[in-house]
Amino acid sequence: MNLENETGSFALGDFAVEKGGVIREARLAWQRFGTLNDKRDNLILYPSSYSARLADMSWLIGPEGILDPTRWCIVAVGMFSNGESSGAAETPDYPGLVTVADNVRAQHRLVTEMYGVDKLAAVYGFSMGGMQAYHWAALYPEMVARAFVVCGSARTADHNKVFLSGLLRTLEAAPEHTGNGRFSSEPLLALKAFGHIYAGWGLSQDFYRAGLYKSALGAPDLETFVRINWAERFSQCRAANLYAQALAWFHGDISDNTLYNGDLTQALQSIKAQMLLMPSETDLYFRVADNAAELLHLATGTLRPIPGVWGHRAGNPSANPADAAFLKAGVANLLPG
Repeated sequence: MNLENETGSFALGDFAVEKGGVIREARLAWQRFGTLNDKRDNLILYPSSYSARLADMSWLIGPEGILDPTRWCIVAVGMFSNGESSGAAETPDYPGLVTVADNVRAQHRLVTEMYGVDKLAAVYGFSMGGMQAYHWAALYPEMVARAFVVCGSARTADHNKVFLSGLLRTLEAAPEHTGNGRFSSEPLLALKAFGHIYAGWGLSQDFYRAGLYKSALGAPDLETFVRINWAERFSQCRAANLYAQALAWFHGDISDNTLYNGDLTQALQSIKAQMLLMPSETDLYFRVADNAAELLHLATGTLRPIPGVWGHRAGNPSANPADAAFLKAGVANLLPG
């Protein structure tokens, strides 16, 4: 079965962002799996995570996967600055801050204008994708039936911001940095350092203590694992795009808008979707405690922490069958039978 039904780019025109500025000739990269039914009520939106491209996302889609394209029309969409949608590295005069909410407003145009959909069966997202799912539920409460927030939060926590600040300051320290997250050329040494920093946060202390980078992922040693899986991976990204997405993550907040005026409790209480929050028990920046605090204000919410030692990567378990099965069971429990 060929699950890759269609890919494309949705033209937004000149797209004004909420904190000021315009993305010139903005576009969103997307990929569709499965078929939209006649009622147009089986669409699951699947926004990307930090630095992820569409090809990085498709592993969980399949008849036996977390999202089943034989039943649902699944539309994966790249965030601004993911390297495929419009981004800071490729777009002249790119705004200084393009928020998570800006991404969601652009995606709203995609699903309503391109697919003619006025109700989403679900939004599924991991990490920054989970933040987008949360924003969808808060900004368009009448439109979202279910939201799966995997290792994400409604508002970026202070400790999470400290992590992000380290990444941003590393890029800013590069001699190639010309200011405001722009670079005269790719800062290769800074990107390498960026990857090494990320390696210490993306997986838990227990993951490293157990040596799973060897036994589960096949790396011959720690140095090789960090170099191949983290330093080389981020070195393939454009620094301006990493900077722009990290800034959006830093400022992530479902209540930072004219709807809620910074009142996070009101924003959470306004959500009508069935919410499934699946943090990782060992995530170092999207903590279970943050989702637990949010749950108190959700009308219909379930907290289902992912057990184990894979840290943040538990939410994106392409090489971890046990956690993939846990996510699949959680999703299946909420989607109609």
